[in-house]
Amino acid sequence: MTDMAPMSFDEKLRQTISLQDWQGLRDSLIELHPSDVADLIVALPAEEDAFVFRLLPKEKAGEVFSYLPNDHQEELIDALTNEQVRAVLQTMNPDDRTRLLEEMPAIVTRRLIAALSPEDLKNTRWLLGYPEETAGRYMTPNYVTIRHDITAGQALDHIRRTGQRAETVNVVYILDDRGTLVEDIRLSSLVLADPTTKVTDIDDPPLVCVLATDDREEVVKAFEKYDRVALPVTDSDGHMLGIITVDDILDVAEQEATEDIVKMGGSEVLDAPYLNVGLFAMVKKRAGWLSALFLGEMLTATAMSYFEGEIAHAVVLALFVPLIISSGGNSGSQAASLVIRSLALRELHLRDWYRVFGREVISGVLLGALLGFIGFFRIVLWHRLHITSYGPHYILIAFTVWAALIGVVMFGTLAGSLLPFLMHRLGFDPATSSAPFVATLVDVTGLCIYFWVALMILHGTLL
Repeated sequence: MTDMAPMSFDEKLRQTISLQDWQGLRDSLIELHPSDVADLIVALPAEEDAFVFRLLPKEKAGEVFSYLPNDHQEELIDALTNEQVRAVLQTMNPDDRTRLLEEMPAIVTRRLIAALSPEDLKNTRWLLGYPEETAGRYMTPNYVTIRHDITAGQALDHIRRTGQRAETVNVVYILDDRGTLVEDIRLSSLVLADPTTKVTDIDDPPLVCVLATDDREEVVKAFEKYDRVALPVTDSDGHMLGIITVDDILDVAEQEATEDIVKMGGSEVLDAPYLNVGLFAMVKKRAGWLSALFLGEMLTATAMSYFEGEIAHAVVLALFVPLIISSGGNSGSQAASLVIRSLALRELHLRDWYRVFGREVISGVLLGALLGFIGFFRIVLWHRLHITSYGPHYILIAFTVWAALIGVVMFGTLAGSLLPFLMHRLGFDPATSSAPFVATLVDVTGLCIYFWVALMILHGTLL
């Protein structure tokens, strides 16, 4: 008799639902992390997820709701009563609630706003007043502050009384009488300090803060540089406005990386998960770049028509056009990807362009020479083995391909590596100099280089 395999948690959950053991189900869900509960709700059939969500305690429900994908959030809002929606919104962190309002359709947003309490609505409207992609959109007003003239013991008493609703108490913020941020201090430093020591006399790392109007990319860089779990947000006069926590900034970093990847692929950023974007919207996001690249590629046809006479005299040259332009495009795309990523990681700065130029000239020549040697060897070998006949001047043709590849690959690496610097200097995102854009540029110039080299080497023979 074989032993039955133990049931997974999902199977146990479904069994609990089928047995209508609601208290047992509630107890099981309470023990799980909110993110895991959100995953379970997503996996449930549509007729069960709202029911399971209603079983959650009010505080837990708000946390779980923050982890749900946008489409499931929208479905749950439709399934819940106004009172239940209000309870969920009130337990969500203000920054999560603000992003929810930004991402939901207008009709859903109106219902959400109507369900907010006056105080929550005030906070949400305040956060929504900051421009998109600024620190103000990601901060929360739930944090712990202490006065600058109290002791460590008094500060800890104050934290015990007021810290329950704070998003984090790992860091506490010291304000003066005018609400200006004086210093931030780690909770561990307060706990370990002598209770009679003034909070401003406790040794702690120097204050690091961001402005509410700072771009979110700068905020990500600040978190990476200073290794903080939270950063205070101030106005231009130094008044404390809120904090940004590391969990929010991880979401920002993911969004920024996604935007760069999509831009490097030659497309606009999608506003929702891939499968949730409508077909027409998907086409619209991609059509603009593709149309621009297509117009650029039309210059390739113009370049070929300019060398129509040379192609007519030596049709064999046309055989290597795809080889030449693809090698240049690939090398350019490769260099662009490396430089864009290095700029994003701050491994390179604008002042480093000349160093990149020097390195890519040498790299381009070496890579072109390598590819050219492979091309030379292939042409000679194919001709000698009678696989393909390139005519009596096949050695000259092989040298033409070799020399052209050196020039085209070197130009491709230079274009791919320097275009991100140019875009950055002009104030654009370096990722805009995408791989398809670089490849299109190199296609046109690569053809010109190829045929000019052919004219020089084959003059008096085939041309």
